Parts: sequence; structure tokens; C-alpha cells
Amino acid sequence: MSARIPLIAAFAALTLGAAACTEAETDRAEVEAGQAGETAEEAAARAGETAGDLAARTGEVVEAGAMKAAQAVESGAGKVADKLEAEQAEAAAEGRPGAIDPATDRRVPAD
Repeated sequence: MSARIPLIAAFAALTLGAAACTEAETDRAEVEAGQAGETAEEAAARAGETAGDLAARTGEVVEAGAMKAAQAVESGAGKVADKLEAEQAEAAAEGRPGAIDPATDRRVPAD
């Protein structure tokens, strides 16, 4: 039995040493995991800010494009209206039936 005691003591020492090493590694892993979590949180926050900035810029570009398109349509419609009015005045001056006389806003009667 006296030979078993040193064996049991050696095994206990190795087990305690392994447990201490494992505990230190566990503590270190917890610290590293915490740091990794903080880094991931910061990266996610930066990504969110970047996405928000890009969305705002995209909205501004779309708004500017829509304004330019609306102005182009308005300008084109104005030119078409001016041309139509000129053609109506010319048709009325020539006495063409159905033309609208711009002075009276009345149609030229058919003969």
C-alpha cells in the first residue's frame, strides 16, 4: 500500500496541474471572447453607420434625378403647349374649320 500512496499523490498533482492549466486557458479564452465580441460590436456599428450614409446618399441621388426628370417633362410639356397654341392660331387665321381662335377661344365654324 505504501507504493500506491506516491502513485496516487503523483496522479493528484498531475490532475490539479491540468485543472489549473485548463482554468487559466478558460480564463484567457473568456477574455479573448469578450474582446472579440467588443470588436464585432464596433464593426457592426460602423457597418450600420456606413449603410445609413449610403442610403441617405442614394436617396439624395434619386431625389435629384426625379427633380431633373420632372423639370424636363414640365419644359417639354410647355414647349408642346406653345407649339399647339401657335398651330391653333395659324389654323384659326387661315379659317380652318375646328381650329380655336386664340382671341375669342371659340372654334372656327365649319362652312
